[in-house]
Amino acid sequence: MCGIYGTTINYNQQQLKEKLLRTSYRGPDRLGLKVYNHNNKKVSFGHNRLSIIDLDSRSDQPFNYQDKIEIVFNGEIFNFKEIRSRLQAEGFQFKTTSDTEVVCAAYLKYGDKCVDYFNGMFAFVIYDISNNSFFGARDRLGQKPFYYYQENGEFEFSSQISSIQLHHKNLSISSHAILEYLRWGAIPEPHSIFNEIKKLKPGYCFRYALDTHTFKEWQYWDLPKANEQFNGSYDEAVEELENMLSNAVDIRMYADVPLGVFLSGGIDSSLIAAMAAKGSENKVNTFSVKFNEKGFDESIYAQKVADHLKTNHHVIECNYDEGLDLITNFYQFYDEPFADASAIPSMLLAKHTKKHVTVALSGDAGDESFLGYHRYKWMKQVQPLFNMPSVFRKTLAASCGIIPNYRIKTIGKGLKASTIEDLYPTTITSMDLEWIAKKWKDKEFEEKAYLLSNKSFLERVSDFDLKAYLNWHINTKVDRATMAFSLEARSPLMDYRIVEFGRKLPTSFKYDGDNQKRILKDILYKHVPQNFFDRPKAGFTMPFENWFRGELKDLVLSELSESELKTIPGINQPLVSKMINQHMDGSWNRYPVIWKILVLKQWLNQNKTGLSIR
Repeated sequence: MCGIYGTTINYNQQQLKEKLLRTSYRGPDRLGLKVYNHNNKKVSFGHNRLSIIDLDSRSDQPFNYQDKIEIVFNGEIFNFKEIRSRLQAEGFQFKTTSDTEVVCAAYLKYGDKCVDYFNGMFAFVIYDISNNSFFGARDRLGQKPFYYYQENGEFEFSSQISSIQLHHKNLSISSHAILEYLRWGAIPEPHSIFNEIKKLKPGYCFRYALDTHTFKEWQYWDLPKANEQFNGSYDEAVEELENMLSNAVDIRMYADVPLGVFLSGGIDSSLIAAMAAKGSENKVNTFSVKFNEKGFDESIYAQKVADHLKTNHHVIECNYDEGLDLITNFYQFYDEPFADASAIPSMLLAKHTKKHVTVALSGDAGDESFLGYHRYKWMKQVQPLFNMPSVFRKTLAASCGIIPNYRIKTIGKGLKASTIEDLYPTTITSMDLEWIAKKWKDKEFEEKAYLLSNKSFLERVSDFDLKAYLNWHINTKVDRATMAFSLEARSPLMDYRIVEFGRKLPTSFKYDGDNQKRILKDILYKHVPQNFFDRPKAGFTMPFENWFRGELKDLVLSELSESELKTIPGINQPLVSKMINQHMDGSWNRYPVIWKILVLKQWLNQNKTGLSIR
């Protein structure tokens, strides 16, 4: 796990080092920088290394292979030993025990198709010297980030946008990206907060020709467009998935540094912890966060699971002062606006986990693949209403609108949607978007195509979340939170084999009656008693509702005063002021909107000087 950087722009040596140092927390073990001359033009590659596999300096990057290619690589190829054995049988020789060298050899053997062989999380760029080109790729589900600038015959890339931003003279803030952020709480691919910087989409490769300055990208992986159904019985599916999960955990437990597991006490993290404990000869380290505020502390459930699995469990208490420090410096790590409130506890968890281990396994992607979110239940309940004539639905919506109950009013707003496919994205964004100064058209985001396929509705929303919510929110949150403290996070449930297998399963294997994540639960209950989980599903968030009325009230009122709100583009200032007042007087919980705008305001405070917004 590392930070990568490269450019054809003629920065001086000091500027290049400063760009790398900007995100040195991603890889504090070694800073590597090489400058090559290509037809009297410089090509610079940089790397911040977090040493995980083959700690020897021979595996430092930028890495040269056979004097044919140079590579900067962020991430892990979890099946690299298998690929290496296959390549050795083909006559390839290796001087290290790293997966980086395997990526290089696979590229020489398979060319652009090498990514088809990789099971991992990665973003890399190969400088193919003989072809005078860069070849790059991002993993299938977008676990590792990749930003790039490509204009005026110049190319620059990095793991985080701030490295490109530093010393750059041709950037402007995107008003469109601000509106996207205000809607989603994140900025979807391929856009970034800057008009001139793009994100490579998950499951995509690219080639940049140094001579012609042409950039070409293509998709090498996607979710299946139609369900290839699993034909076995439910018991056979349980057995096959359990074997697959066991392998996915095993290959992610290989590291030359200490390793642990994030354990919230929920279904997904408990399942990963159980698999890790079963496959380990030593006691597994597990980690959870404890909040003092009533209704937010789930650490007791994690402790029960840890006691049963006999792990070496660590409970991290969320300290208010620590939390405040992360809130006020949030922009330094999430270096474009990002509003998932669970990012703060994720950073606290990573900060203290790093004191014990360098790698941590997580349970991310279980909800998306196996239908675990609350919103799936709500969609299942309202779906019949969208099979009724629209006149009936609009009448019902109008009736809900006059009832003085927030939940019923919200249902009424939802019923005004033209189709259930239009309704679903609002379960992520909120149906209450009047405070944003621009009306939205859902055709503006391409991921909606996954909601319009020929699959059943629940399978479509699952596909949408795997392509949109998982990538935009979960992966961004986890990557920045863990890398801020030089910790590598690995998610076995994001193994592409498990994701593809989940797409083949009948919906009833995943969601049967009221039983969500049915198949994951039945595997888990072989290892941990079922009664440990007889409680409602909980989220992973902060007590912002209370903090914004208490300890953080002065910060909110100062940063988001009426005069300050007028400086923030894209919002309806009078309506936002009203919403802040509603929150402060206790009449309405408006913390999601307040947090979203507060994050944007902090980012603008640090970045808008000298930059136009267009």
